[in-house]
Amino acid sequence: MDLRQMKYFLALCEELNFTRAAERLHMAQPPLTRQIRGLEDELGTTLFVRTAKGVELTVAGLALRDEVPNILSLAQRARERTQRAGQGLIGQLDVGIFGSGVLDVIPRLLAAFHRARPEVRIELHNLTKGEQLQALRERRITIGFNRLVPPEPGLGVLTVLQEKLVVGLPETHPLCARHEIVLRDLDGEPMIVYPNAPLPGLAQEVASAFHREGIRLNVAQAVEDVLTCVALVAGGFGACITTQSATSLRLPGVVYRPLHSHHLRDIELSCLYRTDDASPVLAAFLDVVRAFAEVQQSSPTAAGPG
Repeated sequence: MDLRQMKYFLALCEELNFTRAAERLHMAQPPLTRQIRGLEDELGTTLFVRTAKGVELTVAGLALRDEVPNILSLAQRARERTQRAGQGLIGQLDVGIFGSGVLDVIPRLLAAFHRARPEVRIELHNLTKGEQLQALRERRITIGFNRLVPPEPGLGVLTVLQEKLVVGLPETHPLCARHEIVLRDLDGEPMIVYPNAPLPGLAQEVASAFHREGIRLNVAQAVEDVLTCVALVAGGFGACITTQSATSLRLPGVVYRPLHSHHLRDIELSCLYRTDDASPVLAAFLDVVRAFAEVQQSSPTAAGPG
């Protein structure tokens, strides 16, 4: 059975007359007769019997009539879902997230994408940089977000924005009186650094900048994430250098000040994806990211997707 035969059969069920059914289907009667006979041959049973006025359904015909509307409805649903999947309107987006990125920009990007494509399911996975890269290789996530991503064959890296760095200080620290902090102000100061991870990250950038400026980095604690870092600052364990987005962590006891340094400036947030991934959902999400990045480049104070 094919869908065309189902449509012919249903039209004849409703008209109970070959001539009227053929007119309704905009076809000649002989081809319709052949199609119905072919359907009966395929099923091995008679579906209609001739009468003086046209045809009547057999018991087998009545049974098929009860099923055909469901078959046609499922076929239409399958067609529509296939088309929507091809357009990236349905499906799933698996997103690798991390620390400070989830405090501001990433939620805004995901919200903008969700408004445009509400039927795409978004799954979040909290992963380190190394875990994100491995998950991308193994196709367990569609995209990742991270900073200072090493080049890798088959990996696309799209810069979302360049984010300014700030210094987080315990509110009782004398440097809170400054409107801006220079790196030399932190010479020998107890510092909380993150992430404590094998791949290069912000902690390594901070260490490199201290070395290049010839000042001493006094690491009081090395932690894995920004929340722990800022919490330790709030507890008075030391200062930290973090991203502008981390200032949304308004923990009591923490004061943020802009950082000025020739060797430690803005740090990028990037979107990572497989270059061989032809998923329409991925393509649609990357369009959202590119649009956001263009706004950021043209206006550093832009609010982004809202």
